[in-house]
Amino acid sequence: MSYIFGFAGSNSSTSINYKLVRYTASLISGNELKLLDMANCPFPMYGEDYEKENGYSNSLIEVKNTIQNAKGIILSVNEHNSNPSAYFKNLIDWLSRVDKNFIDGKKLFLMSTSGGKRGAKGAFEVTEKLLARFGAELVASFSLPGFHDNFDMEKGILDKDLSKSHKEALENFMEAIG
Repeated sequence: MSYIFGFAGSNSSTSINYKLVRYTASLISGNELKLLDMANCPFPMYGEDYEKENGYSNSLIEVKNTIQNAKGIILSVNEHNSNPSAYFKNLIDWLSRVDKNFIDGKKLFLMSTSGGKRGAKGAFEVTEKLLARFGAELVASFSLPGFHDNFDMEKGILDKDLSKSHKEALENFMEAIG
């Protein structure tokens, strides 16, 4: 358990949440990082019949193992109609079928962002409760509103107060995972 695993709850090839994860990871030194772009991880819609007929894909098992072997998780969730995306919910459904304890005891830095003023807080709140149910330990959190106004891939978080909040949350996460 020597690495930090980062991913976004979005399967979009242009995910702003994955951009936030990559930026956050770029601020970490002295730790091995594993980042996964979920746009490269398609999963069929969960269904009991599908599970019985096909079992679990190798990529699903790899994601579960990567989560379970990480010393900490950085996750940023996207929002569709005030909830996490169907893609992310589907991923959680699959992971919980493989192992209901897939994230048990893992320290989590939970983030969210959107183009809107709330920064995907609806999806954040749902995800926080959902992952706590499976045993995740939320040790840090951050929401970035107005992504397109407040973020630049080269400069990072542009708003000074938001940047400070993000750095403090990242410091809390790093302290929690040791």
